[in-house]
Amino acid sequence: MNLKSKSFSIKNWKEDDRPREKLISKGKEALSDAELIAILIGSGNREESAVGLAKRIITHANNNLMELGKLSLNDLIQFKGIGEAKAVTIVTALELGRRRRLEEALVKPKITSSKAVFEIMQPIIGELSHEEFWVLYLNNSNKISSKNQLSSGGITGTLVDVRLLFKKAVELSAVAVILCHNHPSENLKPSRADKELTLKIKKAGEILDIKVLDHLIITEKAYFSFADENLM
Repeated sequence: MNLKSKSFSIKNWKEDDRPREKLISKGKEALSDAELIAILIGSGNREESAVGLAKRIITHANNNLMELGKLSLNDLIQFKGIGEAKAVTIVTALELGRRRRLEEALVKPKITSSKAVFEIMQPIIGELSHEEFWVLYLNNSNKISSKNQLSSGGITGTLVDVRLLFKKAVELSAVAVILCHNHPSENLKPSRADKELTLKIKKAGEILDIKVLDHLIITEKAYFSFADENLM
């Protein structure tokens, strides 16, 4: 190893600057995203340290872990110093983080606000590249009895069978439902079709005495609530 590549080795850094030692001595909260990723990949390349390489990867993802989580194995191995094994490690760690968020959402089954719905559904549909329509079925305590995908479509829309929606509601003895679908375009504005579908489902629910409490449009970072905007 030449002197230049040796100088980029984390082993030659001051102990306080080494990510692993920093985590042990100061705790995980003291580390930046790049330092945490540097621990995962272990080493950099001849021109940069593991931290420098991690910073470059994070910058490529606009300093956003959600964006980083969307990178594929092939995307990651384009970075010099990232082979298949390191790419697999990064993808695995980020997927575990996503699943942890999902599990945290599932232990909060009582609905108290539109924000609570968003926190439950964002990990499921907020980052998808296609539209999905989901229904939350609630009991008389506003707790979720079931959470079901009603349909899955393309980038711009999905078909919804209102009969299947309420068939499930009757089977579960649900007293209310909340509608959710995502917009991959990140546009939160409800379309004319969104409004018409919401009204159609609400009218069907009135016949069956099943309340339609809200309809949320969900994107990666935000949501639109029909109820909050007085559109129900």
